[in-house]
Order: sequence, then structure tokens, then C-alpha cells
Amino acid sequence: MAATPENPASAAPRRKVSRHRGEGQWAAGHFTPLNGNEQFKKDDDGLNVRTRIETIYSKRGFDSIDPNDLRGRMRWWGLYTQRKPGIDGGKTAILEPEELDDKYFMLRVRIDGGRLTTDQLRVIGEISQEFARGTADLTDRQNVQYHWIRIEDVPEIWNRLEAVGLSTTEACGDTPRTILGSPVAGIAEDEIIDGTSAIDEIHRLYIGTKEFSNLPRKFKTAISGSPLLDVAHEINDIAFVGVNHPEHGPGFDLWVGGGLSTNPKIGVRLGAWVPLDEVPDVWAGVIGIFRDYGYRRLRTRARLKFLVADWGQEKFRQVLEDEYLKRKLVDGPAPAQPVQRWRDHVGVHRQQDGLFYVGFAPRVGRVDGTTLTKIAELAQAHGSGRLRTTVEQKMIVLDVAEDRIDSLVEGLEALGLTAKPSPFRRGTMACTGIEYCKLAIVETKQRGITLIDELERRIPEFDEPITININGCPNACARIQVADIGLKGQLVLDDKGEQVEGFQVHLGGALGLEASFGRKVRGLKVTSEELPDYVERVLTRFQQEREDGERFAAWATRASEESLS
Repeated sequence: MAATPENPASAAPRRKVSRHRGEGQWAAGHFTPLNGNEQFKKDDDGLNVRTRIETIYSKRGFDSIDPNDLRGRMRWWGLYTQRKPGIDGGKTAILEPEELDDKYFMLRVRIDGGRLTTDQLRVIGEISQEFARGTADLTDRQNVQYHWIRIEDVPEIWNRLEAVGLSTTEACGDTPRTILGSPVAGIAEDEIIDGTSAIDEIHRLYIGTKEFSNLPRKFKTAISGSPLLDVAHEINDIAFVGVNHPEHGPGFDLWVGGGLSTNPKIGVRLGAWVPLDEVPDVWAGVIGIFRDYGYRRLRTRARLKFLVADWGQEKFRQVLEDEYLKRKLVDGPAPAQPVQRWRDHVGVHRQQDGLFYVGFAPRVGRVDGTTLTKIAELAQAHGSGRLRTTVEQKMIVLDVAEDRIDSLVEGLEALGLTAKPSPFRRGTMACTGIEYCKLAIVETKQRGITLIDELERRIPEFDEPITININGCPNACARIQVADIGLKGQLVLDDKGEQVEGFQVHLGGALGLEASFGRKVRGLKVTSEELPDYVERVLTRFQQEREDGERFAAWATRASEESLS
């Protein structure tokens, strides 16, 4: 007997049908918030929290802060709660947010293009000393990060930063983050094109406005006209890379959909050439696609890289041209392979105008307010009013006369900084780690400093470019997958079977036009205490087994597991 509404008992068993909600894409009409983050953004734009910080929270104190502001909207102004001291890494994924939260904040200063004046750096240093217990780390996104910030002090910090043209606007949150730029834009002798005006125009038109203040997740931008490919364009959501078009001249090659974290993807070339004056429009088109078509259902899939992977290069470019730009883009060439392995601009280099810039290296980006203030004074005393930060946690003094170089370098050395670093000091980066970060599992900054010192002592003759990136958790803020030696923090078992801090090892990652992710050797993990021994052992084997001119990444790809263990 056939099933009928009048005879349901005779019907075949029904499958439970759930309503398909899609991926939360606004362009598909899915405006109903599908998770807590989307709900609090719909309830109130993150930019609006500044008024509450200034008028309520800074006056009534930490306990007055609404939870959706505390762990959500305050990020739109560069504020994250930092980790409560004394909580070990084994509890990172177990405790509730309020149990991990300290009553202090990390505050990120937005420095688009890494451009600073000596007056700005002096103010950054003074704020560090007065409000942040001296903390001020250089990040791999050209920012400065403070810790120990009290909510009561935030309005005054904003006033001081904004008085010299700096801000914390959208330095965090589901927003267009700090725009990376070549730290030698406008001055390098080998520059293809200067992207500074495009960075400024994007900032003027879009940063701090509500057009793009509610994105599915963060959006990272890189713009550089340097042939050294010096802004890690391969792992940004959008990147404009300097190229020379055979007919149209200097412009930018357009890349989209790069990113790391737990699902790393190398950006995709759209094959389009973009002239300098069109960069802001194209940027707005790409971020518009992300806002409208980006996946908002699951935070783990809410980055542009997932949409690009699903659509592919051809469809993404077509949607960009047809729906957002209303015009076709010009086809263009890919960038050339860089001629140098190092692209951090460390050392002494001649500028276009005959002056010089001097790049120098702290250890793993760790500086302090007093040091930054002294750097500003030192630069100014040697004729410079400009400095730059880099995407490798380094800093550059610009506009130095030739006869002042030696004196400047000596002054930097006296501050514990060097323009002639060892490969280990030059190539080692570390994220914030368990000292302050609520996501971290292990300590990173001091571990990196100790590693540098040990390697310099043990193998002083090693002179090959090498990158060692140390991350406190799987999220890859320190770019572990694209380092020669990438170290992902986790808890491991030592020889006694006890759980201790350690790292999973990635080997042979690289950026550049041969970008690749590091190789993981099955079961290869090292404890934090064993780390210097392990890295020394691997680098010694590399020296013994490498072919003429072979880079570490190439050797690590072909080396036996025994050589890598």
C-alpha cells in the first residue's frame, strides 16, 4: 500500500530533514547569526565600543566590562585580555575564558607599512615605560605590542598615540588589520614601485569605517614594490607584489587567499596587473567579496583562503571583475625570483638619494620602552627622523649620512642591538607565547633568546641563511610552516615519561616563489630543554650532507628521517 497523509502508519520511515543554513554568506541571504561572534557583531559594531571604554569602563574599572565587549568588540581597538600568570599550558584548552583572563590587556599599536617617525617611536617608548611595565615587542606584522595595560589608562594612551598620528584602530578583530608594506618603500635603489600612496589611501578611505568593520574574520593585507618580496605576500589574504608589465610598466601582481594557522594555504595569483592608482579600488573589491561571500557559520572556515580554495582562481577573478569592479583587469606577469635569500633589510644599504639605511636585529622582537626611546634619540642624533619596522621583528633607521654610519652602528651595539647579526639572531622569530597569550601552551620568547645564544656559542662558524620560527600553539602567528625549522609548541613526554613543554618540528618550509610548507617527520618532537641540542645536531648534519649551494629547505626535503631526527 502506498503511503498517504491519511495512512501515515503505512509510510516508509522518514529521514529527519534539517534546514540547510548554508555557510552564513550574506550574498546568499544568510543574515541570521550562526555563532556567538556573529551575534555580538550584529548586536553592535565593534567600533562603537570605544565610547564605552572612554566613558564607562575606564572610569568604573575592569569588572564593569560587558563580556561581549571584553572578549569581542574591544579587539576592534587593539585590546586583548592577557593570560593570568601561573596557568600552565596543559590548562589552556580546559579552562573557561574568564579563568584564563587577567585584568590586564595586550594593546597593539597599528603601524601601517611599518613607518615611524622618531617622535612617534619616542612616544611609543614613553607609553611603554609609564603604562606597560616597560613591555614593547616588535611583531612580525610591523606592529608594537604592549602588555600589562589597565583599562583605566587606555583613553590616555589613545590620546598620546593619536597626537603623533598613530592609533590602535582595527589592530585586532574581524577587520582589515595593519597593512604590511615594504620597510624600504620609497628609498631602496632596486625598488620596482613605491606602494606607500596606496597604503595611505586605503587607510584614509576604509580603516575605522563601518563599510568593512564586520568581516567573517580578520583580513590581512600586504603591499610591496620590492624585488626581494619582503612582506610575506604568499600568506596574506590579499597581496600586491611589484612587477614590471612589458607594455604598461611598473605595477602590482595580485594575490589572494594566503594564510597559515591550522589549515595553511599559499596565496593564489589571479594573473592580474594592477596600476598603483587602482590598488585601493581592487583592495575594496576583494575585501568586499570576503565580507559578502565569506563563510560566517564556522569560525574555523571563516578566512578568505577557504572561499578562494572552493571557488578557484578563475571564478574569484570573474566575481571581482563583474560584481565589484565592473571592469576587466589587465593580465600581467608573475614577479621574478628574488636574488637574495635574506629579505629583512638588515645591515647597511645605500638609498636612492645617496644616504643609507641601517637595519638591525633585536632578539626575537623583544625590546622594551627604554630601548625604543633610546633608538629614537640615537636615530635623531645621527640625522634621521624616520624608522621602519619589518615583518621579521626587525627595525631600520633611514636617511643616515655615510660618515655617520659607524657611529650609529656603535650606538646600536651599546643598546644590545646589531646591524651584523649571526644567522641565528637574524633568522629566529618567536610569538608572544605562554607569558601573556591565552592560547599558548609553551613559553617562546625566552626560549628563542636562549636558543640564539646557545647556537652562537656552539656553532659560531655557521654562516648560511636559516630561519627558526617558534610558536607557542598551533595557530602559527610566528609562521612555523614556512620556516627552515618551524617549532609548534605542545606538551610532550620527556625521558621519564613526564609531560613537559616541547615542540613538534616542521622542517624545510620556505617563502618566495618556491614557497612550500615544512615537512613533518613522524613522531619527531623535542622537549624545550632538548631544543638547542636538537637544532645543533640538525644544522651540523646539514653542513655535512649538503650539496654545493644547497639551501637548508632543499636539503631537509630530501634528507633521511635519520638525518632529521
